[in-house]
Amino acid sequence: MQSTLRSDAFLCAAMESCGDAVYRLALCRLRSRADAEDVYQEVFLRLIRDTTDFQDGEHLKAWLLRVTLSRCNDLRRSAWFKRTAPIDELPETAAPVPDEHADLWNAVAQLPYDLRIPIHLHYVEGYSTEEIADMVGCRPATVRTRLHRARKQLKLDLEGTDDEYERFAEVAGH
Repeated sequence: MQSTLRSDAFLCAAMESCGDAVYRLALCRLRSRADAEDVYQEVFLRLIRDTTDFQDGEHLKAWLLRVTLSRCNDLRRSAWFKRTAPIDELPETAAPVPDEHADLWNAVAQLPYDLRIPIHLHYVEGYSTEEIADMVGCRPATVRTRLHRARKQLKLDLEGTDDEYERFAEVAGH
């Protein structure tokens, strides 16, 4: 092995602490277990070869999620991806909550990508609008607008639910 590769212990620790977040984000973006698993592997392979000096666990997690989004975008733009048809619906593992909130997470899964990803990063992963903006490459005000639009759309889709922000906060444990 090359000396530029990271240690097995570092990789195992990163997979243990951030692997679920990487997989959930890829699954949220791609809506396919197989594609999410491929992205998961590619993200951690890239980590092995990367030489970034991570300041702490949050820096590592943010880097991994940025790489995950980038790899998902690359995959969705590929000719192979455009010629394939999804054979499975969004699996239950994409929703990090019990079945009692399945209607909410099914509605989230139906949101357009530009609204779904900020919702996932904010409510599931706990990132601020500034951090999300850095990850997806837009301004914090744009993220706040997308969150507002997503909550508004969810309220319409779920009709009769109480305030969607409170519901998300309850479900996400914030």
